[in-house]
Amino acid sequence: MPELPEIEALAAFLRENAVGRVVVRSDVAAFSAVKTFDPPLTALNGLTVTGACRHGKFLDLEVDGLHLVTHLSRAGWLHWRDTLPAVPPKPGRGPIAFRLHLTPAEDDGPNGGFDLTEAGTQKRLAVYLVRDPLEVPGIARLGPDALTVSLEDFASLLAEQRAQLKGVLTSQSLLAGVGNAYSDEILHTARMSPFAIASRLSEAQVSTLHAAMRTVLLDAVQRSVGQKAATLKSEKRSGLAVHARTGLPCPVCGDTVREVSFADKSLQYCPTCQTGGKNLADRRLSRLVK
Repeated sequence: MPELPEIEALAAFLRENAVGRVVVRSDVAAFSAVKTFDPPLTALNGLTVTGACRHGKFLDLEVDGLHLVTHLSRAGWLHWRDTLPAVPPKPGRGPIAFRLHLTPAEDDGPNGGFDLTEAGTQKRLAVYLVRDPLEVPGIARLGPDALTVSLEDFASLLAEQRAQLKGVLTSQSLLAGVGNAYSDEILHTARMSPFAIASRLSEAQVSTLHAAMRTVLLDAVQRSVGQKAATLKSEKRSGLAVHARTGLPCPVCGDTVREVSFADKSLQYCPTCQTGGKNLADRRLSRLVK
């Protein structure tokens, strides 16, 4: 799932490649992906792209006062095309959910733009056209941004949560931008168990976790911004220390990275670095090691 660093990089990519170009039209191939009807998507036609930004894990393309907002969810992605076919994609055929046509970068060039695609059977990619980003329910519910939240506000947030750190870090209404992958990386950097209780952390532990979050996210943003949209996924994978590395050696201590699986996702951690050498068990079967 694209998280804060990848969405930040996609916004930077669109600022470089889409700003100043005019919307020719949009094609919808997955009608369930479009979550709004007023204004209609045709309202974009003839308007100029003026900017791009991020709200948590939402990507916002600014178009002459309107906002084309996308949530890529777990399996969605943005594919930039220097040349787009004139024929619209067929609904229900292939991974394309939405296509935006833009005028050429040069007067005599072809129309370019991007496709929003989604792999798999769980179709959760969402597209909104709104006058104000806060009209998107998911944006209106966002907590403070993980990259800019102050240590003081972060400490207050954790003190109120009698929940496991993994869940707190990934709850977008508490903290915006961090998902499954970077929460694993943050906790590994902070040397903390994903199942430690947030409200029980000491002042020093809170400071360590806040610093780890900034370090991990800033490093990922630095590595991601400037990359082409097509290379962002591989860049993300190359920088991970524990996430999606089950069975491989921890790059810090050499211990084997372990995994805890849930119904539709999993987490990875290093026992030596994070849990005092103890393996975590699934709460569905037994009590978790704190």
